[in-house]
Amino acid sequence: MTGKFMEVAANRDYSKDWQLPGTFPWMVQQPKEPIENRVASVRENYIRCVKGEEPFWMPAWFYESNTVWPDAMEEHPVPELDGYDWWGVYWQMVESAGGMITKPGTRTISDFSKWKEDTQWPDLSVVDFKTDGEKIQKGYDPDRPHIYECVEGIFERLHEMIPFEESLMAFYEEPELLEEFFQKMADYKIESCQKIFKYYGRVDGVCYHDDWGTQRAGFFSNEMFRNQIMPSTKRFLDFLKREGKFIELHSCGMNVQYVPEMIEMGIDMWTPQFFINDPDMLHSKYGREMTFTFPLFIQPDWKEKDIRKAVDDFVDKYGENGRVMCFIMTEDQNAEKEAIARDELYKYSLEYYNKLYGREEKIENMA
Repeated sequence: MTGKFMEVAANRDYSKDWQLPGTFPWMVQQPKEPIENRVASVRENYIRCVKGEEPFWMPAWFYESNTVWPDAMEEHPVPELDGYDWWGVYWQMVESAGGMITKPGTRTISDFSKWKEDTQWPDLSVVDFKTDGEKIQKGYDPDRPHIYECVEGIFERLHEMIPFEESLMAFYEEPELLEEFFQKMADYKIESCQKIFKYYGRVDGVCYHDDWGTQRAGFFSNEMFRNQIMPSTKRFLDFLKREGKFIELHSCGMNVQYVPEMIEMGIDMWTPQFFINDPDMLHSKYGREMTFTFPLFIQPDWKEKDIRKAVDDFVDKYGENGRVMCFIMTEDQNAEKEAIARDELYKYSLEYYNKLYGREEKIENMA
């Protein structure tokens, strides 16, 4: 029997645009202007950087990719307003947090020991992925990589269905039952990705979301992470690799302790949460085994020469392994300053990598 929240998804007209202007899902669904006058495909270069295969230039993270954000995956309310997802979890928009969080006290499982009886798993067969996919992929730039944003990971979904402290207690009180839950959630993730890969055109990579830490450390010891997070997560990630997708991780928290496990699970790239993870340490210790995105903050009072020098310094500092992307950020979202930084990032890093890899390509005279 289809639950009432799945009935909403089953009867939605996915030929329409559902996201609200100004929200993150709406923003990433909008077409991007083509990136012109590059020495190679933006997609090819991005994938080279993700995999550590001698990129031509350092990518400007987010700007140089398309995000695949289906309306038909109701892991959040659609549109993103206060309301229920198809699991029956109630979400609230919190402007100060820049997104949605589950309403405190939300509970869709009476007690974790009863998750098999209480959980209504989404029936993906009733959702019109085909129509939604035809609509969404019209906004893609064929020269950019297309990255599916796979939100609400295997652990995150658990603590969205019961209070967080009960989720952590399950690791101690019900480890075998917890493993069954995580493995069934991995099955769901695999099934949902199969739908995305089938109906949303070319998908090059998956950005998997699962927050694993606080601002001081990870939620779990490394032993607990290996025993109870890794088995189901790795099975899901192994599926993605078999499908030929690269894997980017979005995991908030001071999660540096898990980088060896990330690498072992086949994660190609991580964008560590700013300010609490040390980019210099990550780069020096793991920079040959994993790609990272680090931020470059453009200060409001910087002139063009200041911006270009900061970009050059960033490339000189993090370019040596060919496995860093630059997230250009301006406090005032100044489009002109961002454009200057992107221009310098391309030109300077192209010259940097030409020298590093002994290439003969010359920097094009961009107007």
